[in-house]
Amino acid sequence: MALSLPSIQRSRSLYEQIYQTLRTSILSGELVPGERLIETQLAEQLRVSRTPIREAIRQLQRETLITADPSGGLRVATVSAADAAQLYDCRMALEQLAIQEACRNATVAQLQDLETLVLQAEQLIQTQQDSPHMLDLDYRFHRSIAQCSGNQWLVFLLEQVFSQMTLLRVQTTRHNPRVLEIRSEHRQIFTALTQRDAAAAVRAMQIHLTASRLRVIQEVEKLQRQAIES
Repeated sequence: MALSLPSIQRSRSLYEQIYQTLRTSILSGELVPGERLIETQLAEQLRVSRTPIREAIRQLQRETLITADPSGGLRVATVSAADAAQLYDCRMALEQLAIQEACRNATVAQLQDLETLVLQAEQLIQTQQDSPHMLDLDYRFHRSIAQCSGNQWLVFLLEQVFSQMTLLRVQTTRHNPRVLEIRSEHRQIFTALTQRDAAAAVRAMQIHLTASRLRVIQEVEKLQRQAIES
């Protein structure tokens, strides 16, 4: 674990900068699920006192990105199969509404931006399995659809789910990049959206999230079995 704090920005408190540094490191996979976090080590690496480290960790615990283990130690959260199923249930409800409203409200410019994301995903998969980049494209695609809905509360709620989903996807794609399918499934959603066919778009989203749910939960269960056996 080797973290570095960006140049100090006087407009932001030290706590905020440390919080963002740790949060980004967790969601990018730099700090892996299950990794132990020690305040003294973090303070030494970031060259700060333990007080802002402690404040940042408390905030990340509230977001359930950091958890306490049975011995009281702090670790990057690991998402269970049960948690994964519940997160996908939330996504299914929110994203069906998002794609339905996007069919009604998406602008030409927004559709062009979405097509760019679909093309980038297709090109990436043809060249290499770059999990961090694939995760970013997946997030941007789904967030863009939510923005197309024109409902900012929907975007806000999905952001909360996406944070936990990112942790889950980092956890699984580190071991199996094929958990992500952002080529054909994203293309099908996009095609229905451009045709303003809400029923077809909702079906395509349902198919995508149902398949993704199955792939991810199977991978989490596999990792849990491996952890028990080891």
